[in-house]
Amino acid sequence: MREQPASHYFGLDVGTSIVRCVVGVIERDDNAARPAIIAHGSAPNLGMRKGVVIHIDDVAHAIAEALNEAERLSGVHISQATVNVNGSHISGVNSRGVIAISVANRDITPEDRLRVEEAATIVKLPTNREIIQVFAKNYRLDGQENIKDPVGMQGVRLEVDTHIVTASTPALRNLDLALEKAHLTPSHHTVSSLAAAEAVLGREQKEAGTVLIDIGAGTSNLVVLEDGEVQHVAVLPMGGTHITNDLAIGLRTDLDIAEAVKLQYGGLGTHKKNSRVSVGSGAHRHDFDGTEIHMIVEARVEELMEYIDKELKKIQRSRKLPGGVVLVGGTAKLPGLAEYSRDALGLAVRVGKLQPLGGLLDTVNDPAYFTAVGLMLLDMLLSPIDAPVDGKPNSTVFGLVNGLLGRFKKN
Repeated sequence: MREQPASHYFGLDVGTSIVRCVVGVIERDDNAARPAIIAHGSAPNLGMRKGVVIHIDDVAHAIAEALNEAERLSGVHISQATVNVNGSHISGVNSRGVIAISVANRDITPEDRLRVEEAATIVKLPTNREIIQVFAKNYRLDGQENIKDPVGMQGVRLEVDTHIVTASTPALRNLDLALEKAHLTPSHHTVSSLAAAEAVLGREQKEAGTVLIDIGAGTSNLVVLEDGEVQHVAVLPMGGTHITNDLAIGLRTDLDIAEAVKLQYGGLGTHKKNSRVSVGSGAHRHDFDGTEIHMIVEARVEELMEYIDKELKKIQRSRKLPGGVVLVGGTAKLPGLAEYSRDALGLAVRVGKLQPLGGLLDTVNDPAYFTAVGLMLLDMLLSPIDAPVDGKPNSTVFGLVNGLLGRFKKN
């Protein structure tokens, strides 16, 4: 197997129930370039609860299985990847940085911009937390507000408003230990919702004001984007597994039967009252009341939407996002979820679709894969600018996707 070359990019989504890996390259045709998927792999994960590692060896085994499948398809050895961080321990906080420009009438340089962003990270954090990402929302130069990029301007006092994403240090270390056991080095860490936003949101949605919600098995990740910048990040400890558990309790049945009920009949607004549904195979059939199934699923989804609306209220964006809501993740495929969410949140809602990509899209063109695809795209964006791609400078990568990056704090 060939060693990992600079022209291949890798995203690893370590999900609560499934680990997914995506391998991408940059396709060139008639002086145009776009990302393309060349391989993917997945494996069930039994070592996590609500996005947090609880059994390192199980998580490492799942990661290794997903990597092996992706390596077989791509013919490329995977030793590094951009990896997601998940769990309700993730939180965001706003911070402001201020610096003085030493010489009057001197142009603001990229180094000045970096200095003021670093100044914003000087915040008091508990000893068991650390910063994983820093997003600059807007700059202020000598009182002039809402500057998107101060480089090239002149002034003596530069300020920046940032949104800082922090995570639990023990949770990060346990994830890194699992990656190490699987012989993978994380090139960067990012949260799931930001990766998914890279895969499905266009520039117009990022500018208008949009909340992306990645509803996985154990958690729901959300990110609010407005004016092209990250405004809020949150992770809720609730996902598709909770619906399955509720069905198992409410219907008094086994978890595997409850999961089958959810997948086959768990839609919202799709069942007739007093209808009977049957689940199972062969001689072992289980009959349930369709109305009862609907009530159980609706109760859990209603609770999730209440938590999401609370997050939007924290930043005064409840029912005030012109770009609406974009749903991704495996649970986003629940029939009727978009329509129910529209009424619950008072916003336009749709299930996300991938931005234009090339290559193998049959499997990854699925809401459950969008985070892994986004992680691969971020791997492209965060690669060194001077790294050659097929003998050409890699700076073209930054024009391929609508990146939220350039201001990430690298690990």
